[in-house]
Amino acid sequence: MFDIGFSELLMIAVVALLVLGPERLPKAARFAGLWVRKARAQWYSVKTEFEREMAADELTRSLAAPVADLRREMDDAGKALKDAALDAELLARADVEAAAAVHLPAEDAAADGVADGTADAAAADAADAATDAKPAPTRSDPPPP
Repeated sequence: MFDIGFSELLMIAVVALLVLGPERLPKAARFAGLWVRKARAQWYSVKTEFEREMAADELTRSLAAPVADLRREMDDAGKALKDAALDAELLARADVEAAAAVHLPAEDAAADGVADGTADAAAADAADAATDAKPAPTRSDPPPP
């Protein structure tokens, strides 16, 4: 990293011994060691945070393509569903219109019957038949004698 060899380190140690003296050199070495330890800890903290961010970014990129594919498939399915609903609605309307066209002549005949009184007589006969009919026996009814 810094390309410092053993000879350079030995030279720094001799200069530090001459400048600081034998009494203050151990204290200075501890102080320098403390700062080096703190610097390494900070460096490792930054390094692990960077690696964590890179892994999260890679995960986001790797999931972006499948999510986009799923979103596109959902949009296509939604469009297909809307088209199917529209087709079903159009078919239902066409069926209703066709049924209405088939029933129009019958309704005209019924209207003609009302005009000459035959429809009222038929309705009255149907009502009389309904009142004359016996109700179906139920389980709670006793059997006939």
